[in-house]
Amino acid sequence: MTDVRRLDGPELDGWDATAVDVEGGHVLQSRAWAAHRAATGWETRFHAVGEARALVLVRPWRMVGGGSAYVPRGPVVAGTPWTGDGSGATVGKALAALAVQLSDSGLDVLAADPEVAASDDAYRRTLDGVGFHGIPEIQPSRHRMAIPMPAGTDEAAVMDGIAKATRQRIRRAERDGVVVMRWDAARSEVEGHVRGTEEGSEALRRFYGLLRETGDRRGFGFAGPEEFVAWWTRALAAGHLVYLEAREGAPDGDVLGGLVLYRHGRRLSTAHSGDRAERRRDHPGAMHLLRWRAIQLALAEGRTEMDLGGVDVAGARREPVEGEPTYGLYEHKKSFGASWVALAGAQERVARPWRYALGRGMARLERTVAPGRTAR
Repeated sequence: MTDVRRLDGPELDGWDATAVDVEGGHVLQSRAWAAHRAATGWETRFHAVGEARALVLVRPWRMVGGGSAYVPRGPVVAGTPWTGDGSGATVGKALAALAVQLSDSGLDVLAADPEVAASDDAYRRTLDGVGFHGIPEIQPSRHRMAIPMPAGTDEAAVMDGIAKATRQRIRRAERDGVVVMRWDAARSEVEGHVRGTEEGSEALRRFYGLLRETGDRRGFGFAGPEEFVAWWTRALAAGHLVYLEAREGAPDGDVLGGLVLYRHGRRLSTAHSGDRAERRRDHPGAMHLLRWRAIQLALAEGRTEMDLGGVDVAGARREPVEGEPTYGLYEHKKSFGASWVALAGAQERVARPWRYALGRGMARLERTVAPGRTAR
């Protein structure tokens, strides 16, 4: 049986190096994310599961004992990214061992959504063996679109894979003088990036407005700015987040759009994007240039992948087709040479169904009485 133990104090000093920065790591396994969740009422626990690492978010049930647990985008096994070649079995074994330990300690249910290929049968068999089953997604997207960048890949090679119309829009935005500002704790310098001088929190608050407008157009709902901006600011300070903003003509020009990226798992990942729809006619390539600048940063840092994020069809979790709300975004990302990456999705193991049902019922009642609280 894989050894499972809680880590605390000095044992956490190198946590991010083993749970975020390594291949297969994720920002939602970071100490910054743990601190953000703790500030909103979650109990956070850090576990070593053999060589794997797992940040566990726990919600005790009120009045009935027990509780629920969630491992966001984990466990992380260093050097085990999604591949579909059976390597997910290592992640599955760590998750299975963690599930047994947590249920033995009194928790009733464990959910997790590590990034493992949907085609990885070894992962699926490992989880089936201890009673996991698929559940609706907890994160906004199950799948993602990505540009692989193996060692030796340069800008010319990536540009060759970009559709002609997209290349033209990038070049037009450059000719029109669109400036890309960057807020980033890392000091890596990249041509075409202009460092933002105002506080990152202010820039990110401005981006929230863009994101909200974009969500309203596409029919997506968002929590309030305090939830988002507090996390983004914390992640920026930890070096896990990069914010790029397109400006018209000069560093103090009109804002055209923005892009929030995560730096983790030897890749750069698109987390959120937003733009001003009324300015697209004037600068149709602003968002294309932002994505290209992100690709340039990933290449400069030796990242092995540029992750352009998800475009899932709500409820279907598949590639969108023409006429569906996310089809245009899907085509936009494909035009950069990105391919669809199908992942296994969220899984859940229920150890005590009766207390799980009772605890969820109490949580729903609590939300009705005090809707400001959050419970999974």
